[in-house]
Amino acid sequence: MKKRIIYIVLDSVGCGATEDWRDYDEEPGNTLGHIASTCGGLHMPCCAKLGLGNIIPIKGVPATEKPSGAFGKAPLTTCGKDTTAGHWEMMGILLKERFPVFPNGFPKELVEKLEAAFGRPILCNLPYSGTKVLEDYGEEHLKTGSPIVYTSADSVLQIACHEKICSHQELYRLCEIARSLCGGPWGVGRVIARPFEGEPHAFVRNQYRKDFSLLPPRANYLTALAEKAIPTWGVGKIGDIFAGQGLKDSIPVKGNPACIEATLKLMDTEKEGFFFVNLVDFDMLYGHRNDVEGYAKALEDFDSALAEIMAKMSDDDLLIICADHGNDPTTVSTDHNREYVPVLMAADDVGGRDLGVLGTLADIGATAYHALTGEDLAIPGENVL
Repeated sequence: MKKRIIYIVLDSVGCGATEDWRDYDEEPGNTLGHIASTCGGLHMPCCAKLGLGNIIPIKGVPATEKPSGAFGKAPLTTCGKDTTAGHWEMMGILLKERFPVFPNGFPKELVEKLEAAFGRPILCNLPYSGTKVLEDYGEEHLKTGSPIVYTSADSVLQIACHEKICSHQELYRLCEIARSLCGGPWGVGRVIARPFEGEPHAFVRNQYRKDFSLLPPRANYLTALAEKAIPTWGVGKIGDIFAGQGLKDSIPVKGNPACIEATLKLMDTEKEGFFFVNLVDFDMLYGHRNDVEGYAKALEDFDSALAEIMAKMSDDDLLIICADHGNDPTTVSTDHNREYVPVLMAADDVGGRDLGVLGTLADIGATAYHALTGEDLAIPGENVL
């Protein structure tokens, strides 16, 4: 068994469309493959050594005859293609129905409840780009004090307020109110606080974004680890995704560099447990903005950081790298894609294993749980090592 698992989710780094992509997307995604082809190749020697190039063809990341890690890919099998659906599936929660989406904005009844609870009218109430909505409604928000409420193709209700009008702490209170109202047919996967700063035509979202997720509906690998008294840490937005359930502690730092730094510090100070890390920048900064070059650089930066993470590993560690969905920046859409995700595992005793195509993302969580406990659970997912 292992004493520590470093479980890193490369948010949105998919590796090819699943067979059911037409039920979700207008065109098939291949986030890794298309980025590599479009930018002339990726330089990711550390991931290549583990076997990344053995999963799918990736320009600049060659297949290797003797990978030092285990490698494969896993499909999204739950209903959905967003952060919550993907992360929940990893932990053994497979949704039978999609979270509700609102392509025409939120219904009148919900809007009226929100406005009554906020004590003021709202602006927008349409699907919108997070940056474009500030351009179109930010100035009116400054004049009226009305929160900007919008959605996207995902199951989200987002509230944007300028720090001068409504501090991010006050915005969190509005989001908690919205979360309490968004249940049943309005039960969006996440309510998201989107505080921003700046002047008209130069508004920028700041670092105080916060997600308010639905509570996980049932027992899962994360709560099972907690019940075994195995320390669990959520780094980045993991605490938000699971509403704190199953976590000993949350380290809600923002951005890939800060999350990697927090992970390295955990590895220095904690000698056992489950480190659950989300690297959000791939999705938030680059996928949703169709920024191919930025996405490619972030991937290469992660590969450089990975060498430092692996240098801190001991014989009792297992490293798992995967993703939660796709977000192909080469497609016309700026939304998530229904994709397979790459799976890489590194430890002294897993080198060279071809995991093939896993049955579900839940297999990754089952493998982590088995590695720490030596046990299997009667929830979705199978140990693949």
